[in-house]
Amino acid sequence: MTDVNSPESPSPVPVDPWILADVAYARYHNPHEVLGAHVGEDGITIRTVRHLADGVSVVTKDGTYPAVHECDGVWVAVIPGDTIPDYRIAVTYGEDTTTVDDPYRFLPTLGEMDTYLISEGRHEELWEVLGSHIKRYSGDMGEVEGVAFAVWAPNARAVRVVGDFNYWDGTATAMRSLGASGVWELFIPGVGVGARYKYELCFGDGSWHQKADPLARASEVPPATASVVTERFHEWGDQEWMEKRAKTNAHNGPMSIYEVHVGSWRQGLGYRGLAEELVPYVKEAGFTHVEFLPVAEHPFGGSWGYQVSGYYAPTARFGTPDDFRYLVDQLHQAGIGVILDWVPAHFPKDEWALARFDGTALYEDPDPQRGEHPDWGTYVFNFGRNEVRNFLVANALYWLSEFHADGLRVDAVASMLYLDYSRQDGQWHPNQFGGRENLEAISFLQEATATAYRKHPGIIMAAEESTAWPGVTAPTEYGGLGFGLKWNMGWMNDTLRYLAELPINRRYHHGELTFSLVYAFSEQFVLPLSHDEVVHGKGSLLSKMPGDAWQELAGLRALYAYQWSHPGKQLLFMGQEFGQGAEWNADQSLDWWILDDPGHQGLLKLVSDLNSLYKASPALWADDFSHRGFEWIEAGDGDHNVISYLRKGTDSEAHNDLMVCIVNFAGTPHEGYRVGLPFAGEWDEVLNTDAPEYGGSGVGNMGHVEAEELPWNGRPASVKLRVPPMGAVFLRPTRD
Repeated sequence: MTDVNSPESPSPVPVDPWILADVAYARYHNPHEVLGAHVGEDGITIRTVRHLADGVSVVTKDGTYPAVHECDGVWVAVIPGDTIPDYRIAVTYGEDTTTVDDPYRFLPTLGEMDTYLISEGRHEELWEVLGSHIKRYSGDMGEVEGVAFAVWAPNARAVRVVGDFNYWDGTATAMRSLGASGVWELFIPGVGVGARYKYELCFGDGSWHQKADPLARASEVPPATASVVTERFHEWGDQEWMEKRAKTNAHNGPMSIYEVHVGSWRQGLGYRGLAEELVPYVKEAGFTHVEFLPVAEHPFGGSWGYQVSGYYAPTARFGTPDDFRYLVDQLHQAGIGVILDWVPAHFPKDEWALARFDGTALYEDPDPQRGEHPDWGTYVFNFGRNEVRNFLVANALYWLSEFHADGLRVDAVASMLYLDYSRQDGQWHPNQFGGRENLEAISFLQEATATAYRKHPGIIMAAEESTAWPGVTAPTEYGGLGFGLKWNMGWMNDTLRYLAELPINRRYHHGELTFSLVYAFSEQFVLPLSHDEVVHGKGSLLSKMPGDAWQELAGLRALYAYQWSHPGKQLLFMGQEFGQGAEWNADQSLDWWILDDPGHQGLLKLVSDLNSLYKASPALWADDFSHRGFEWIEAGDGDHNVISYLRKGTDSEAHNDLMVCIVNFAGTPHEGYRVGLPFAGEWDEVLNTDAPEYGGSGVGNMGHVEAEELPWNGRPASVKLRVPPMGAVFLRPTRD
């Protein structure tokens, strides 16, 4: 072996011995300063780390130049010239020689503007620069394909990439620090789609830890935890949908949401299987949107996706990111919108994921009274840190951009808004003004909603906010949080509590049924009957209805008619559309066999017909968020367990956009029940939940009624009706 320092050898660019030692074992913060090609006085110095090699050479188009071993696996060669050429490294182990490219001959894949925006918290396409990305470069010796890796870890002493492409040994793949930005970067030639990898970080105490990529866009199937290199190949076919969406305000249109847990709608189906089975089912049932429980990668399936470890990766349990794109694409082509549950409120403490990512409280709030959720055993994001806020805002944009999602439902908003959420006295401290509001979280939510609506016109941002926080759906310029919709948890709680009473007792709880209209227009509401109401011992919606089997189904029919006609959009969790009998179990498929029963078939048909009537009747949705769209006819008839009201659209003055809704929550029919109407004449009975085809008893009004000019309920006209037991009747003016 030739001595690198022999007099006859050209001298390489000198490097301090301690730096060489750190470079040799991937402990140095800037390996590119030493490795790769550097112009020196005697030519071009090229260093490479090749542990246990028997020989190393530098290969250019002009020739091959042997390298000499310098220190602890570092090899060096000096080639003639003053311009760095395209080159490769030939490495010999025993009798085998392999020619490979050199990761350290490439410029950074992030520009100065990228690192500036990251530091400022303003990089709205963060996923395009951090994470792993296939890159292709041309040169004199041919095109090079590989993967650019980049990760934010400002407090790490060193970072290296490990994966199945280097036998999980990162000593030859150390990343370089890009200065004050805290970003580390490396391009590794020869790595391709499907490669598994992690980052290996040296903490401040000198210990090494392997972490999944926070911006990985694909991952291994849990319980495996490595990140996976991916590339987008899917060709979208939803251009018509996307163009229409950009020109439409979704909040002002019909919205009937079917909430789905991907893993248990029908077990065994991946994203593509759902595209074949879920899409036609939802279309037949008439829902306008599907809302998926969180699909971002999560380590524990029992969390239903609410403890996220991979914010940028659709869970690999059901397929690849392109498979999920295909599912969204098929829903769009069927005319169905897609809302994704999004969880920026907290993240789990798994040591291989975001928790203490670089050995410090990086993503989580460092204040122990703000950085952990006492209820969930998880960390809380540091909403006041630029880079963390950027990580989350960009994540919202990522799902809207890369997967064409039509909206995000933001989970657990209340837990972000209040510093004392689930905390006792002494477990929290006030903000700078002495209040309990989390000012940084408020600012983050405002930025997330405003940016999402600005970047993606036509989408929906919905908040699950369980308190009376003012202005959840008010614009950010007026101090609101900027959401388009808010889940109406009060309506859900009051309605289900009322329906849990026996019909004979409901007269004493009538106010619980009507109270929602006191505040119905204070926010832009969604009426949710979600997964949260059918788990943890709460039973199914069906089981909440008192009475025998027929009465239970009748109760659901009346409830759904009330929900669909109440001001606000509506959401129903999967299985409840056909009266799932058992409480939801995420480890099992829905009880599809129950549809062999005609009563449950009838309930599903009612939901389908409700959706059809709803979409065709602007009176039920065109003015959901204003008192102009709703009028009580009779709110006080608790003795009969009946409420009646008028829904109005924008053309109600011309009598073309009206719907009269009468809902009877008593267990007996009411014969000759008089209801006040805005004018006399013929009215069509467009829906009767007690119709035999829905499993009802057939108490109805023969499809139409004649209203007379007899004042009633403060109206100039009225009509006598047969109101069915546990049933609803909808009337609409007869049209020529």
